[in-house]
Amino acid sequence: MDASLAGRLLVASPLIGDRHFERTVVLLLAHGDAGALGVVLNRPTVTPVVELLDAWGHLAADPGVIFRGGPVSVDSVVGLGPTGAVDLHLDPSEMVDAPGSVRLFAGSAGWSVGQLEDEIDERAWWVVDAEPGDALTEDPAGLWSTVLRRQRGKTAWFANHPDDLRWG
Repeated sequence: MDASLAGRLLVASPLIGDRHFERTVVLLLAHGDAGALGVVLNRPTVTPVVELLDAWGHLAADPGVIFRGGPVSVDSVVGLGPTGAVDLHLDPSEMVDAPGSVRLFAGSAGWSVGQLEDEIDERAWWVVDAEPGDALTEDPAGLWSTVLRRQRGKTAWFANHPDDLRWG
């Protein structure tokens, strides 16, 4: 592996071939010799944060619901604030530097050693830079198109790719 991709986004290409990741944007939290770990940023559920972690409910970024972080460890929850990971074991009212807002992700996306690199080589993912507002976007449904639209060249064209290529 050359350099870590942690902190960058994986944007699913139409070649992804896995229903769990169609039209997703994944923020890579870790990437190294042990594999890779991230969370899907654009799969909100209808479950309010207060139903899962009441203490964090008042800090939940709009739309204030739990997100599906991915198909791995769906019983675990990852918290992200504007500047990175949040320790959800702490009570935010007792934290000196509590984040102004958080987003909670049930589950994560994970890859074994070399697996992500193989998927990138197969063009299943575009690897792009993250922008500060991506993790807590107010428009999760539009994030896939938004991230693609800001890319250069032919990659930006895919922002308008239809969900279904079948006619009629």
